Amino acid sequence: MSYPALVEPADELTIDEVRRYSRHLIIPDVGMTGQKRLKNAKVLVIGAGGLGSPALLYLAAAGVHTLGIAEFDEVDESNLQRQVIHGQSDIGKSKALSAKESIAETNPYVNVILHEGRLDNDNVMDVFRGYDLIVDGTDNFATRYMVNDAAYFLGIPYVWGSIYRFDGQASVFAPTLADDAPCYRCLYPEPPPPGMVPSCAEGGVLGVLCASIGSIQVNEAIKLLTGIGEPLVGKLMIYDALEMEYRKLKVRKDPSCALCGENPTVTGLIDYDAFCGAISDDAAEAAAGSTISVTQLEHMLKEREEGTRDFVLVDVREPNEYEINRIPGSVLIPKGEFLNGSALEQLPSLTEGDKQIVMHCKSGVRSAETLAIVKGAGYADAVHVGGGVVAWVNQIDPSQPSY
Repeated sequence: MSYPALVEPADELTIDEVRRYSRHLIIPDVGMTGQKRLKNAKVLVIGAGGLGSPALLYLAAAGVHTLGIAEFDEVDESNLQRQVIHGQSDIGKSKALSAKESIAETNPYVNVILHEGRLDNDNVMDVFRGYDLIVDGTDNFATRYMVNDAAYFLGIPYVWGSIYRFDGQASVFAPTLADDAPCYRCLYPEPPPPGMVPSCAEGGVLGVLCASIGSIQVNEAIKLLTGIGEPLVGKLMIYDALEMEYRKLKVRKDPSCALCGENPTVTGLIDYDAFCGAISDDAAEAAAGSTISVTQLEHMLKEREEGTRDFVLVDVREPNEYEINRIPGSVLIPKGEFLNGSALEQLPSLTEGDKQIVMHCKSGVRSAETLAIVKGAGYADAVHVGGGVVAWVNQIDPSQPSY
């Protein structure tokens, strides 16, 4: 079903704007009125990364007059494979500022508002307030739940997207537009267990997938702002880039939803980091007192070379990550092999003296999870490396690529 336009039309378009948006104006469903609505619209895009890049560029090109950018990060070389709003000369620059400069080249009539602090419970309501629509390009579960809850409390619809490797999803969450419209918690009542779903930084993402899902988000935004078509309210679009297949599933409002259900238990912003958990309780317990720094590891490796110490350094990342960069002297046993139990056969037996197990991953999350498994198997003196390969490259061996 269609919904009323979120925005009233602006008073007029200038002659320059008529020339710029002429291909919109000749579409009967958009026309002069629809373009005037876009001119009057205020849209906040969360993140100027993989999804935010195409979303910001196409919202600007479409004529959305006020664009907010919520982004605290800086441009890194590894971003450029998919974050097309940034360029080589932007490396090291604020992503928000880089995006603003690119938007100015795309459409000088757009007013860009920067929100360069990290979104949290203290500022999210103030940042969101005043926008007609939110486009969510975040890449972590804690922020997604916070965005969902804050948007719901303020009565602001938002367009959500998610990407991973070759797969993407998109939907519109707008419980305030219709009584039967679901929210993000209706689709995902609980976050996945910590460490179960790798981030794009850990699992990778096909760069062009960002454009596919980001353009769907902009398409939905335009429909909502102008009141045309049938938006993805109560629907989940799933895209498989390898099979080139789109599927659309119905998402029903959950009567028992903690936020928008009949008896809500979430009536204000909560501790989203605790709700989603950076690592599981078992991993946190295992890592307590059993975490070493990369400086300590460097010293241990020197002792191993000298023959005064013996241990096994285990990299629990995936093979493709291991090919990019690695800590010298490590052996690869992916996390999945610890989960299914086969990794334990590759470790020194508990009867082989005091050969310690030292584990690491990219940042320390996966290695903490596998550390809990190893300790549970009886390797009481096992440790893991805080900060993982990223810390090693940054502090010990900057000649290797950091990603």
